[in-house]
Amino acid sequence: MNAAAKKRRWFDDPRVALDGRYWKPKAEYRVWLAVTAFALALAVSLFAPNAEKVNPVPFQAVLGAAIFVIIIFYAIGIKNLEIRKKLYHKADFLTAAALAVILWEALTVKSGIAPLPYFPSLDAIFAVLVDDRRLVALSALYSLRLFFTGLVTGTALGLGTGVLIGWNRHWDYWLSPVIRVTGIVPAVAWLPIALLLLPSSFAAGVFLIVISSWFPVSSMAASGIAATPKAFYEVGKTLGADRRFLLFHTAIPNAMPSIFMGIQTAAAFSFTTLIVSEMVGAKAGLGFYINWAKGWGAYAKVYAAIIIIAVEFSLILAFLGALKHSVLRWQKGFVQ
Repeated sequence: MNAAAKKRRWFDDPRVALDGRYWKPKAEYRVWLAVTAFALALAVSLFAPNAEKVNPVPFQAVLGAAIFVIIIFYAIGIKNLEIRKKLYHKADFLTAAALAVILWEALTVKSGIAPLPYFPSLDAIFAVLVDDRRLVALSALYSLRLFFTGLVTGTALGLGTGVLIGWNRHWDYWLSPVIRVTGIVPAVAWLPIALLLLPSSFAAGVFLIVISSWFPVSSMAASGIAATPKAFYEVGKTLGADRRFLLFHTAIPNAMPSIFMGIQTAAAFSFTTLIVSEMVGAKAGLGFYINWAKGWGAYAKVYAAIIIIAVEFSLILAFLGALKHSVLRWQKGFVQ
């Protein structure tokens, strides 16, 4: 087989064929189709006449950066198999995203079919991210501070109670009913009580996020510990292990996949609670920014904040995924 044929059939590599994460067709033209779609979106933004006055430069820079990044990843993927797999798998989604951008622009800034102020153009939204960059950045940092303070505290409490419930039936008897109650009641329902009893909106927000994260982490940790096979304990006891050793070296390690699932679920619940809590009583944060912008009818600012929220949460999930992959690296090859 010549070099060109080998290049075309890189996806026959067993490392690719056995990787269930990347199941989309492996075709090079799909990557260039994504590049073409973003180039078309950029051409529409540059040359099609506008029906409203906006600053298109920030959005055009984003489209240009998207084209550049795809090409760079393609070049890196020539030597890096993992990058190439990810890029080829995401190529169809990137194409669809570029076409959605063209449609949104056609309905807003190019034709005015979608009414203002409820449907601002992407040009206006990205212009807000530039014009209000200082306020948006401060709001994002404030939200992250509140989020991680509540999530870390709630996760620690959830791990503690989950281990107690899963390990000891007496703790299960007393704590399970309490956790079930906190689990079925939405955290935002506690907002009036939190604002009444706690000294600041920040403390109230932390309390609500703790409630949001406590239940999923606790329940998943308890389930993981309770599901530890008895054979593991019997082997440990045969080798002379005491109860403390069995807990920290057998039960908790066995429960780690469930614990990480609980943490990821808690992160999703907590982020939703964060935004809602910042809309009531808070003096900063993305939720406050959205509420403030909505009051002025500045929906471009609302959409801009939503984009920042999506980016922040995606980065948080990526961080948790990397942490999970590092801690559970022993699963590689056993779990797809």
